[in-house]
Amino acid sequence: MIQWSETHQSVRDMVRDFVEKEIVPQLDELEYGGLPPYEILRKFVKTFGLDEMAKASFERRIAEDQGDKKPAADTPRDAALSLIPTIEISRHAQGLVTAMGVSMGLTGGAIMSKGTLEQKTRWALPLLTLEKVGAWAITEPNSGSDAFGQMKSTAKKVDGGYRLNGNKTFITNGPYADTIVFICKLDEEGVPAEQRKIVSFILDSGMEGLEQSKPFHKMGIGSSPTGELFLQDVYVEEDRLLGGSVNSYGRGGAKATFAQERAGIAAMALGIIERALELSVEYAKERKQFGQAIGEFQLIQLKLANMEVARVNVQNMVFRYIEMSQQGLPMSMAEASSMKLYAAQAAMDVSTQAVQIFGGNGYMREYRVEQLMRDAKILQIYGGTDEMQVLAIAKDLLR
Repeated sequence: MIQWSETHQSVRDMVRDFVEKEIVPQLDELEYGGLPPYEILRKFVKTFGLDEMAKASFERRIAEDQGDKKPAADTPRDAALSLIPTIEISRHAQGLVTAMGVSMGLTGGAIMSKGTLEQKTRWALPLLTLEKVGAWAITEPNSGSDAFGQMKSTAKKVDGGYRLNGNKTFITNGPYADTIVFICKLDEEGVPAEQRKIVSFILDSGMEGLEQSKPFHKMGIGSSPTGELFLQDVYVEEDRLLGGSVNSYGRGGAKATFAQERAGIAAMALGIIERALELSVEYAKERKQFGQAIGEFQLIQLKLANMEVARVNVQNMVFRYIEMSQQGLPMSMAEASSMKLYAAQAAMDVSTQAVQIFGGNGYMREYRVEQLMRDAKILQIYGGTDEMQVLAIAKDLLR
């Protein structure tokens, strides 16, 4: 793939029109005013029929699980149709992509991937259509990149179920989540903490002993509510154990979800890069200093040229990912991590240069480039930090 097709461009234009009409006018309230993003996201989902597509896919999967029909043969999906909205929304409010992706993709996807038939029918569909908000809770105050090694949250077997205790932080959608996939360690007597099984449970908001914090005040992606979860002796019956077994959704399942979480990072980065470059070119043409447009100065031209190089590189990475998806070819860990690492760094570099081109104006909210810069930073942290991507690339190469 070397360029967007006419169909892709048509979808892009429709999404861009929605963003300009529905999201941009409310951007300040979303980013700085504490407006929860879910009604806008639900409107987006309905406008583009994503809810109906999710229902059809859900019904097909359930029928297959029940044995009512044979599993459908795998057909190549057009990954571009899922990445284009990510790119277009990230041009203005990357946090919306994060909130939607964690709810529909991570939380709903985890239940559909590893849940029992009963769990899928009970919890998954409202998440996949965004009727309900989901959160995927793994990170803890003392953990980060070492998510499993530093995990303190526990599940202890009791009569009829489990008792859950622990504290999770930096949880996307945490303050407003209706359904939570809670990842913890199985508290087994005589088993050292580092050897304990990783297990997951499906929780509902309002359960006794479960507390959801107010949204954090963050550096960027204000349109994505982030908070903390506190669990004190939360009792859950066995039917909430994801997959129905302590071996169903352990380290492997969580790591697979990590990979899914990272897949859209390059598309988010591309949206930021495109918008930062677009605004910078416009400003360089209009801003006059020393009797001429600043775009006439070679130092500004160098910045713009480097920004375009980054845009082309990240776009080509996205195109390669789309083409491989079309052919059913998986990326190696080294390549996927390389894409995430480069795209995140490029988004940060380009948005920083955009602020520099705007000078003092770039530091002001009304010019928007400062928001792009703050939003870009999280791409180097969540979904695996830059440092962890380097390790993943090296380990895969040396394996």
